[in-house]
Parts: sequence; structure tokens; C-alpha cells
Amino acid sequence: MSSVIDIDYDVVVAGAGPVGLLLACELQLGGARVLVVERLPEVDETIKAAAINMPSAVALDRRGMLPALAEVQERALSGFRGFLKARGGGEATPPPPKFAGHFAGIMLKAGLFDESDPAFANIGPAGEVGLVPQAALERLLTERADGLGVELRRNVELTGFEAGPDGVTVHTLRTDGSAPQDIRAGWLVGCDGGRSAVRKLAGFAFPGTAPEITGYQAIVEMTGSEGLKDGWNTTDVGTYVHGPMPGRVLTVEFDGPPADRETPVTAEELQASLRHVSGVDVTVTKVHSVTRFTDNCRQATSYRAGRVLLAGDAAHVHSPFGGQGLNLGIGDAMNLGWKLAAEVRGWAPQGLLDSYTAERHPIGAWVLDWTRAQIALMRPESHSRALREVVTDLAETVTGTTYLVKKISGVWQRYDLPGGHPLTGRSAPDLELSDGRRLADLLHGGRALLLDLCDDPKLRARTEGYGDRLDVVTAACPGRPGLAGLLVRPDGITAWAADDTDGTVTEHTGDSQDALVDALARWCGTPEV
Repeated sequence: MSSVIDIDYDVVVAGAGPVGLLLACELQLGGARVLVVERLPEVDETIKAAAINMPSAVALDRRGMLPALAEVQERALSGFRGFLKARGGGEATPPPPKFAGHFAGIMLKAGLFDESDPAFANIGPAGEVGLVPQAALERLLTERADGLGVELRRNVELTGFEAGPDGVTVHTLRTDGSAPQDIRAGWLVGCDGGRSAVRKLAGFAFPGTAPEITGYQAIVEMTGSEGLKDGWNTTDVGTYVHGPMPGRVLTVEFDGPPADRETPVTAEELQASLRHVSGVDVTVTKVHSVTRFTDNCRQATSYRAGRVLLAGDAAHVHSPFGGQGLNLGIGDAMNLGWKLAAEVRGWAPQGLLDSYTAERHPIGAWVLDWTRAQIALMRPESHSRALREVVTDLAETVTGTTYLVKKISGVWQRYDLPGGHPLTGRSAPDLELSDGRRLADLLHGGRALLLDLCDDPKLRARTEGYGDRLDVVTAACPGRPGLAGLLVRPDGITAWAADDTDGTVTEHTGDSQDALVDALARWCGTPEV
């Protein structure tokens, strides 16, 4: 018989990967009491995504994590240098993260990237950090969650739940076989991966396209690797990758999905795939980490069903090329965390929580199509190979490279928010203020921010009554003299902006008489009297 624990958590998060951990941190910052349950006993060290994109780096910078991310990147660069040296290369450091990346294995050349493109303006130092492997990020977020007071229970698996209008009863079972436990919570969020139990049990629709590939990614020890080419390589039967870390290999075969996703990958299975795709008789002598993947491509039609929500791979799955899944999930967590915390605390304006699906679903749909396009270019058949030659030619132009870098880096992303200012709906620029601070420094607490750049008492007066929901900062920004002020949401998105025209605050308002008041009501609720 289950024992009911009368704890009353505001939110239970299923899954302690990077998405679940970041979401828990954001909820805790917003004033929610959070429990994370995870079936694994420790951080998952399986090789997965190798990098974060610019929106992810910027988001984590806004929570004070940039120095730790930079240390992780330096360790990754050290490994890259070791690989190059072992392969007979020099000690050259790989290019900065903004140049890193590929499209369907078509590598982009740093010299063809137009650094003057306005999409990359005001990113700040976070734009120089990207080489952060998923396992390292998970360890950093575990430490952050612990520091914020998030409760994390490992070796605990979610086995079911009942959701009603007032809350969710979550059924859990310890993996050591001890007595099951029921946990009462206000909300449940599934961050439990592509095979999400939460998604399946809640009955979310999950349409998409069936897989057509079997892929492997691994860190191994092997002999005979001298015949492998470095980097991404297209052959008559598929694609393989060697490097840029010592022992790292990846293969893609287009003969359908694996017969059994659950069976552990053996050295023999991985070796057979590598030999088949590369044509080189390598011998895998030891496997340190390996994962099997497909291009199963699906997305939940909504990310919310009553008091149950989804984030990360639980909400969308696709091929892993480019680490898009990790970055898409980080964006989900940043968008959802403060909104759900506002709902928990009781100040959320009507429709705030539903804006999570409205804002994130289109970006998820784009990522799915972006990965599908790469699969189409990688197929080992004549039509795809002909198209690949055309795309390769385009990628070897300044315009083509810059376009692809903008897409890969994520700087194109924006939400469709009310207001006519060019900054509205976009990630706020990392403005350098006259007192030495950056805008990112003002967002560490996870609250909304009104940045008054024209020292206007009338502007600040409109923010009265919001208490700890909103920070108000008056500062000068010599680098943007024409900007009067910004309202920045807790997730770093510009909700309102105005220009300074000859000492007058000019709003791009459409038919609104006071766009700032409207934006405050939409994102910060009703002020207290």
C-alpha cells in the first residue's frame, strides 16, 4: 500500500537532466517550492550534445553562470588541442564558438562569416562561450539547484499520477525496490526525455514523422584509426565523424531505425557500423560512452494539459545533429519557469501560462524542420547528393555562411509580442552601463527589470506597486544614447522599449496610449495598492 506524504510541493519536476534542473532553479528563484525526481542515481555522463548556442549561453550568463561555463569551455578546448596534436596537427585553438557548427555535416568556414551582421550585436561576452558538453552543464546545474534549495531525489522513478483541477498526486517508486510513495503537488512538469512517461500517461498528442536512420555516438579506444578522416565525412553508404575529441566517433546509416532501442550498444555493434560507413577496418577495443539515436521527429501539439506541462525532449524529439535539442530545452525552461512560478504565487495575469506553448511551440516546430532538412541532405542517394552540392556551394559564400551561422547560433529567435519597437520580443541586448555593469548582471535574481536609461521619474512611477516582481534600475548607457528604457521579462526577453528623442520618451505603441503600462500588466500582473 502506498503511503501518502503530506508535503504539498508547488511543483514536481520529473527528470534531472539539464532542462529539468534549470526549470527547477527558475521555479525556485520565482518563489515556488520544487521537488525534482530522477530515476538515475547520478549525473548522466553519456556522450550527448557537445555545445550550447548563444541564447543558451546568454540565458545562463543572466543567472551568473558565465565564469563556470568559460572554465568548462577551456577544458573542452584543451581536449580539442590534444586530438589535433595526436593526429599530427599543431597546437592551434579551434575557432570561437560563433564559428563552430555545421549543416548536415557541411562545415562552415570562419573566414566567410560576416561579424558585422546586426544579429550578433550586443550579445556580450556570452557570445564567446559555447563549447559546453551536456554532462558538464548538468553537473553545473545540479550544483546550482542545490545552492538554491531545490530538493532532488535520485533513484526515484515516476510511475503514474492523477491530475485534477486543484493539483496532482504523483506516484513514485524508488529503484531500490522500497515502498512506493505518493507526492501531492500543485503542478507536474515532465522533463523526462523523448520517451517521457509524463507525456504518455497524460495523453498528449505527439504527431510527427517516422525515423529512417540509425546513428551511434561514442567515446572509444580503437586501433586502425589512422585510416579515418577527421571531421564529418560523407560516404556511399552514410556519414561518419572522427573527433574533435580523442576517441570520439559518430556514424549514421540510412537503413531504417534500430530493431531494439533498449538493448545496450556493444563494442561489436558500434565497430560494425563504423567499418561499414567508413570502409576502414578499425577495431574498437574499449567503449567509454555510447548512445544510439534515430531521427524520430515529433512534437506535442500543446505543452500543457491542465496542471501537467512538458519541456525539453518530452515535448519534442528530432535527430541530435547540432545539439539543437539541448538548446531548445534550455529555452523551454527559461520561458516556463517564471510563468509557472507566477501562477504558483497567485499573481500571474490571465493567459500568462498559456503563452508558454504559444511562444515556444513555433520555435520547436522550426527546429524539427531544420533537422529534417539535414537528414534530407545526408541521404546516400543521387538526388540528395546533388542537392548537397548546391547547398555546399551556397555555404561557401559570405551570405550563405552568415545565414547558416545565424540559424545554428539561435540569434534569429524572437517572440511575437505587442509593440512596434525593433527590440520588442527579442532577447534584450547586453548593454554596457556607465557604472561598469552589464544588463546581464541585473537579471541574476530572476525578476523582471525596468531599465531607465534617461533618468525619468515619470517612467519609474509607472512601476509602483510591483514589489519583488520587478527590479527598477536607473543608469546611463553611453553606447546606446538613443535608447530611453527597456522592460525585460525574467527570461531576458524585451517586453517594451522606448527611444529618447530630444529628451522625450518615444514609444512605438500602435494604438496604445501607454505601452509600458500595458506591458507591465501583461507580464507582471496587477500592481498592489
